[in-house]
Parts: sequence; C-alpha cells; structure tokens
Amino acid sequence: MASLIDRVFQQETVNFIVTNRIPRRLATRFIGWFSRIEQPVVRDLSIAVWKMFAGDLRLDEAKKTSFTSLHDCFVRELRDGARVFDRDPRVLVSPCDGIVGATGSIHGNELLQAKGSTYAIDDLLGGDARAVERYQDGRYVTLRLTSSMYHRFHAPADCDIVGTTYVSGDMWNVNPITLKRIASLYCKNERAVIHARRHARADEFVIVAVAAILVASIHLHFVDVPLNLHYRGPSQLPCAASFRKGDELGYFHHGSTIIVIAPPGFELAGTVRELHPVRAGEALFRVE
Repeated sequence: MASLIDRVFQQETVNFIVTNRIPRRLATRFIGWFSRIEQPVVRDLSIAVWKMFAGDLRLDEAKKTSFTSLHDCFVRELRDGARVFDRDPRVLVSPCDGIVGATGSIHGNELLQAKGSTYAIDDLLGGDARAVERYQDGRYVTLRLTSSMYHRFHAPADCDIVGTTYVSGDMWNVNPITLKRIASLYCKNERAVIHARRHARADEFVIVAVAAILVASIHLHFVDVPLNLHYRGPSQLPCAASFRKGDELGYFHHGSTIIVIAPPGFELAGTVRELHPVRAGEALFRVE
C-alpha cells in the first residue's frame, strides 16, 4: 500500500494538488494540534504510519528511545557525537541535515529557486535594502529538510547573532514539484531571517529558515516569542546572543528549508553537490 501511494504521489499534478490545493493554514494548525496529543495509542499509530511512508526515518541516532507524542519525535535531539562539526575557522558548516537544492554565486539581485525560476535576495530577507550590495558576489546554498530528517539547526561558525527578522506569509509546500510551479516561493512563505557575524573575520552571513505547510512554526533559542501562525509582530526581533560553531540555534516543528548566504570571499565546499544529502557540521563554504 505504501509503495502504491508513493507511485501515485510521484505524479506531479497529483502531488501538487494534494499537498498545496487544500486549506493550508487550517491543515497546518490541525497537524500542530494533533501531533502534540500525548495519548499512547494515538502516538504509536502516528509514528508507525510516519515510519511506513517516510521510508528513511532513522531513530537510532536519537538521544532518547521513547517519545511522548508525534511532535516529540519530530523535534528529537540526537545523541552526543552523532554529528561532528568541522572546527576549521575558515569553514562555514551546514547548520542542518538536508538535501542540497539550488546553489551558486550571487550576481545582481537574483538567486536560483529551480531551473528557469529565480527570486530576489532583498525580498527573501524581508525587504533588506542593503542585501544586494552586501552579498554581491557571495554564495548561497538551499537545504531541504524532508519530514524524516533531524529538524534542529546549529551555528555554522563561532558567531554573534546581530539581528532577526520574522516574515509572516503563506505555507506552500517546498518540495521540488511546488518549487517549479510557484514563482518566488521562498519569498511568499513564513520565514525567520537570522543575521550573524563571524568571530574570525567579523563578516556577516545569513540563515533563512523557511516554514511550509504543516510546518509553519519555528523555535529560536535566542528569541523569547514563539514564531508561528499566531504571531503578528513586531517583525524586527531584538536579540543579542553568541554561539560557538555547532551550538543549537533552534528547530522547526516538523521540517522545511534553510537557505545559507555567505559573503564574498567564500567558495562552495568541494563535497557539496546538488541533490545530494549533507549533514549538520559538514563543510558548506570555505574561505578562498
């Protein structure tokens, strides 16, 4: 049955309709409520169904072996040593587990979303007028988190958080099928734009945590308000925090996409390839 359903969902039109042409806000709120039910039967059936369809769900790396709810399983922590962070100060590491999507250099105002489709960096960052100049000739990588992946994200370098912008928006799916059909999707969805300054050279980089359908809730450890469908502002969030490389910054409630933007002077690490997985702590960018 799982194999049959998977084949049906591989059809692009069916996948797009089922995962997008539904009441996205209502569905997201329902899953947010349902996933937190701490009733053993509901919990066990939910996790069993998830395992059946996720295919690659791995819980052997989790810090604990039993969970109070489906949500508790989604936001699981990993046991110590499950991820190794490259300590080279010249390297920006991946903040999360993910599948590498679009990547490249930043020329002008555009980043690649999917083949033949671009979006504007200043729109992505919430109308930041200085973004084009600051990141001209920089690099970017899009990391897509599947539902079965580890959903927490970490500091790519020793850094200070110098600002966070929350952008309230839609909840489109962020799978490749939807990215091909919805222009500037990342600029439409709910997202948190995290500006950080490296300790090593005092240059800035950006982490954009993009929410999606069933996932429109982002928890940041250095912000004292929950960023979800109920939050309505302010959009500029006061924050001042310092992190070592590998320290946990926050997590998605389920999974979505993270875009990392590095300033000029960084090159993409040679091990990073489109459509290939990357783990938190592995090299993403390296100073030339």
